[in-house]
Amino acid sequence: MKKALFFSYFWPPSGKASLLQPLKLVAHLPEFGIEPVVVTVNEESFTEKDTSMLALVPKELRVIRTKAWEPFDLYRKLLRKPATEKLVASETISTENKSFTHKLSVWLRMNLFIPDARIGWYPYAVSECYELLKKEKFDYIITNGPPHSTHLIGRRLAGHFGIPHVPIFIDPWVDIAYYQGMKRSMLTLMADNYFERLVVTEAKLNIFVTPSTRNDFVQKYPSIANKSAVLNWGYDADAFPAVDLSVKQNRKEKIIVHAGNIFDFQNPVTLWKSIAKRRANGEQFRIRFIGSVSPLVKKSIMDNGLQEITDFVGYLPYQKMLEEILLANYLLVCATEKRHIPGKLYEYMHTGNPIIAFADDNPDIEELLQQTDSGMLFRYDESPDRFFQTLHLIKPNIEAAKAYDRRVLTAHLAELLANIKS
Repeated sequence: MKKALFFSYFWPPSGKASLLQPLKLVAHLPEFGIEPVVVTVNEESFTEKDTSMLALVPKELRVIRTKAWEPFDLYRKLLRKPATEKLVASETISTENKSFTHKLSVWLRMNLFIPDARIGWYPYAVSECYELLKKEKFDYIITNGPPHSTHLIGRRLAGHFGIPHVPIFIDPWVDIAYYQGMKRSMLTLMADNYFERLVVTEAKLNIFVTPSTRNDFVQKYPSIANKSAVLNWGYDADAFPAVDLSVKQNRKEKIIVHAGNIFDFQNPVTLWKSIAKRRANGEQFRIRFIGSVSPLVKKSIMDNGLQEITDFVGYLPYQKMLEEILLANYLLVCATEKRHIPGKLYEYMHTGNPIIAFADDNPDIEELLQQTDSGMLFRYDESPDRFFQTLHLIKPNIEAAKAYDRRVLTAHLAELLANIKS
């Protein structure tokens, strides 16, 4: 059996949604002849914890945890927040907060931590795995990012020990969406571009979770065209709980759920206006946010008089989140930019509930919705009234969505690894 050293900064009991794909990939890899060993951090202090996720980790899986330095205690001190206060991702980079200390903290994060605020893991992970790789033979080094500093760890170790490096890009690197409108110095951008180029050009195989992201990287680095592939984010069909769906038929209000963090730049203002208008005509709605909500989105909810019908639920354990989206009438997804497919979209497609999506020039989301007949895509400046007017035409195809089950995707990953050329 082949062996893969798999790096993922986030790992249970972290509740970070971006760990779901690596978690299920390593769970299924042994079925396809590859034994994974996971390297992660002892504990990360930023994301919510979800101890229920520990049950998803295979008992036989070997997990190596190392130290890591995080700058978030410094961030708390700068903003005079208690050491025990939980930080909210959508607030830490919000443009609504105009205070000097907040703006300074954002500038420091964007310019001093290259490529990202988790670079403090690099020396610990490299040191620990140097000793491991001296003793054990591995056939692949797979790194999962963001954080993209993880890819720098993989590159360093792969180069030293002559092992194929396979970075998986969940999001773009240098031009990731949350850098939009942020002030990054010329020196920072030069360094970040340099690191990105080193990783992708030296890797034996680059994996991207959307076709558009792969296309952009290939256009930027033509030499990687023949050593790059798409592995969709996907979802875990077996994770969905059994729920009584009849409750939806007995309630008058229609529930719209958004699962996951939502940032200032994902604010679907036209949707709030449309819901306000329809409420004025007697329709009943309830909006539920599962995850963190940025200040600007909350302000838009209030500006449109929707605060009385809006629930800011906050973080929920994974199984509870799945129950929420199963019991919803409509599911909301807001992409950050044209290459972004929010991970929740795949889970949405499995529910059979109509999806209302917002994105500007996003062919990847449009194709997924069309393949599964799951919903409609609108620009952020476009009224979504047509969604509510033509709901009877939306007939989600759950069978078509099963092509994105993570066991199917892991089989594809194993095939890609087997075809790596030395």
